[in-house]
Parts: sequence; structure tokens; C-alpha cells
Amino acid sequence: MIETILIIILSVTFFGILFFILVRNMLKRKLDLLLEEEKKKKLDNLN
Repeated sequence: MIETILIIILSVTFFGILFFILVRNMLKRKLDLLLEEEKKKKLDNLN
């Protein structure tokens, strides 16, 4: 019984961490793209 509970807890923790890392990387990539676009707009406005 305890083994089953530990397996469930560990698998949920593992998938939670994996999901967190994937979402964090996607958000970071999107933020980098938005910042790059903003820099380009500012440079275009200066010229």
C-alpha cells in the first residue's frame, strides 16, 4: 500500500517538474522573440 502511494507521488512529482520545465522554456522563448521584435521597432523608429 505504501509502495503504491510512493510510486504515485513520485510519478506526479516527476511529470509536474517535467511540465514546469517545458512551459518555462516555451515562455522564455516567446519572451525572447517579443523582446527582439521590440528592439527592432525601436531601432526602426530612431532612423
